[in-house]
Amino acid sequence: MPAAPQETPMTRLATPRATPRKPRARSQGRIDSILAAARTLLATQGVASLSIYSVAEHAGIPPSSVYHFFASVPALLEALTEDVHGAFRACLQAPIDHDALATWRDLSRVVEQRMMTIYSEDAAARQLILAQHGLTEVTRADRQHDLELGQLLHALFMRHFELPVLPQDVDVFALAMELGDRVYARSIQLHDSITPRMAEEGLRVVDAYLGLYLPPFLPKRQP
Repeated sequence: MPAAPQETPMTRLATPRATPRKPRARSQGRIDSILAAARTLLATQGVASLSIYSVAEHAGIPPSSVYHFFASVPALLEALTEDVHGAFRACLQAPIDHDALATWRDLSRVVEQRMMTIYSEDAAARQLILAQHGLTEVTRADRQHDLELGQLLHALFMRHFELPVLPQDVDVFALAMELGDRVYARSIQLHDSITPRMAEEGLRVVDAYLGLYLPPFLPKRQP
């Protein structure tokens, strides 16, 4: 009987490696149902009352299934925060009518109105980003996402206007959005909603801060 061929370094290198598998559809469906249950509970009961067991009960699955994907409530809330910021990213990447923009403040208003629509329609966004929950992990994740959104907002402004040189040690656009959120959070604290008056104040704060770095009129880029 012939001896089996010996493995050499060359044959080991030639052996194809297994490629990482994508999450199975069943697992992704389970994750979606968990996040949907957590989102509903956030809207009706707030962050403080959220638990792995309440989410499992609302989703109609065993708590062990929730723990399989999310080791803790903060981990679950971080995933929801990512989901919420996905909506904000989408609103910054959606098309904007270039011809309708006379000044950069017109662009700023379009963006803020889109973000206000997200806040008004998504109670989870209000609870996670604007409410006072004291969860360090969620706050840290929100700030990291704000940096990404600031870069997207900067790119959006550059797409429509010729911007001056901005400071390198401060993310102007990310900070502008954070300042607007502070106003909206104040409205949530006082009125349990973002009132039209406070929504307008939020826009004024964003424009006032950006106005420290952007002149009133910027040349528009050619479409």
